[in-house]
Amino acid sequence: MNDESLKSRFDDDGFVVVRQFLPQEELQQLQSELDRYIRDVVPNLPSSDAFYHDHNRPETLKQMQHMGNDAFFEEYRRNPRWVQLATQLLGEAAQSKGPEWFNKPPGTEHPTPPHQDNFYFCLRPPSVLTMWLALDDVDAENGCLRYVAGSHKPGIRPHGPTEVLGFSQGISDYSSDDRDAEVAVALQPGDVVVHLGNTVHRADANASPDRNRRAFAMVFEGESCQRDADAYARYEAALEQQHARMGLAGA
Repeated sequence: MNDESLKSRFDDDGFVVVRQFLPQEELQQLQSELDRYIRDVVPNLPSSDAFYHDHNRPETLKQMQHMGNDAFFEEYRRNPRWVQLATQLLGEAAQSKGPEWFNKPPGTEHPTPPHQDNFYFCLRPPSVLTMWLALDDVDAENGCLRYVAGSHKPGIRPHGPTEVLGFSQGISDYSSDDRDAEVAVALQPGDVVVHLGNTVHRADANASPDRNRRAFAMVFEGESCQRDADAYARYEAALEQQHARMGLAGA
């Protein structure tokens, strides 16, 4: 797919897949740094920055955020390969606020509710995207992302509270029509799927008995974005309430 058709597909569908976006050598380096971070940094993080399905089982680590305090990841958010693709797809200069890491460990009931990222970000105009890089083989069994093509065009849909740590708000009017329109995106390590902040997506739980579903992600904001302060304050209040209910430190 050439640059023009990639941008056209992204604008039409609200998401696009780039196969083997990260070459094997770069993927191995990134995975090595993630392993270091999990081993050396995560044990000292507040529970609001490293989420577990079960705190008594380290292998159930399911999400890491605010990784920019680490020197490697603070620099990595400026990686030219990532910045170039984000700028191409948004059609304007873009920068990342920092990386995140996601996992659906095997044997855990951890679905991702349908949502739009920009409900959390509260950016106007919605010139923001998420680049989601597969670190494992990702398919329907272990909880691949599912998108509703074109769902970015109508705007933000109603969201309500969930009890899913890391995804405090989910779309409240998600229907059978939405499910019928879903596109399941299978990926191999090094593939990236990119979606706009207003694109509706979700993921099932990992039904595999022995496979993780790990991914590394970065959000890029276009230079035209401004945060809606009132909307963001409401979201932050809801997030703090969820963290307080779950007894998270640093909430």
